[in-house]
Amino acid sequence: MIHSMIGRKIDQTQGFLEDGTRVPLSVISVAGNVVTQIKTADHEGYNSIQLGFGTWKRPTKPMAGHIKKAGLQKMPRFFREIRVDEAPDQTLGSAILVSGVFEPGDVVDVTGTSKGKGYAGVVKLHGFHGGPKTHGQSDRHRAPGASGSGTTPGRVYRGKKMSGRMGNEQVTIKNLEILDVKEDTILVRGLIPGTKGSVIIITKVGKNKKFKPLWSAHSENSEDSENQQVSESENQSISVSEDQKVEASADIEVKTEESSNEEKPATTEKTEEISSKEGQKEVSENAS
Repeated sequence: MIHSMIGRKIDQTQGFLEDGTRVPLSVISVAGNVVTQIKTADHEGYNSIQLGFGTWKRPTKPMAGHIKKAGLQKMPRFFREIRVDEAPDQTLGSAILVSGVFEPGDVVDVTGTSKGKGYAGVVKLHGFHGGPKTHGQSDRHRAPGASGSGTTPGRVYRGKKMSGRMGNEQVTIKNLEILDVKEDTILVRGLIPGTKGSVIIITKVGKNKKFKPLWSAHSENSEDSENQQVSESENQSISVSEDQKVEASADIEVKTEESSNEEKPATTEKTEEISSKEGQKEVSENAS
């Protein structure tokens, strides 16, 4: 039911997919998400869950009373409300585990506060090209130029692109992919807004059907072990077949020996008959 979680940007690094592709990675920690309030359509008019994140050492009295209703021992520092379609079945004070919300292959939107760049001119902020570099132009290279609209209407329209503060605003990066989930840490493919340690919101929006996981030494070792098991089974089958061949050859030799032993007494009987006949002939000749 919950499709969003509060996280903290830890670092940006790189990794490799199983096909060898190098990809940028953003490391996000989502440890400590707890349910601090539950709103229903019967009471508030809509269904939502308020999540708490972080730790607040010295909370205000109103917030302390708010958390006391949830029965939490530690006061969360950040709160975000997540809309849900149906009435929530979670309980106050229960922890939200990342394994029950996200998994590798999910497509997510990451919302955070971008880095503040301070006051910037129109060239840096909006990408203006500036004025010409020649024909007597001396100090107007990065100037915005005219901002009015002539006699009519004789004023500057609201929303005109001018110099001002750059960054430090809410930014949402869409359609990022979760490549791995380890305990309370999420590895997202791509870069996310904010500085290290800033709070962000991760929202699940879909699933990538052509998901390719990250390469890891564990997976390679498992493949090697599987290959080794296959080779061992093949070697065992080969050795068994060789043993069968040896046994078959031994059986053949035994049979040949038996057959030879069976033929020998027959030949001896024939020789005895022949010798007896010859003896009888000799006796008859002597008598004559």
